[in-house]
Amino acid sequence: QVQFVESGGGLVQPGGSLRLSCVVSEDIFSWSPMTWYRQAPGKERELIATIFRLGNTNYADSVKGRFTISRDNGKNTVNLQMNSLKPEDTAVYYCNTARGDYRWGQGTQVTVSS
Repeated sequence: QVQFVESGGGLVQPGGSLRLSCVVSEDIFSWSPMTWYRQAPGKERELIATIFRLGNTNYADSVKGRFTISRDNGKNTVNLQMNSLKPEDTAVYYCNTARGDYRWGQGTQVTVSS
């Protein structure tokens, strides 16, 4: 079973930056788009950024222009660079395939607050 380990979250002030990483236990990048999701308290999990097999990307409108998804195939890692963070970005962040095929990891908490 594929596993995901997310890291890099923390407490940051509005306008700050964080870089999240997700280590994937198996090499699934060759066949599956990879996605970062987030879930804020009391809300459903939402898709925020996807990187496809050929490297093209797609973003939710709420993060477009501020977040950048990338991957390191050799390290089975998907990253999310988050800039210009806002309080509404506060959530637990997860990675998975674009269809959410596998069990969810623990996620990493991002809190944006002054």
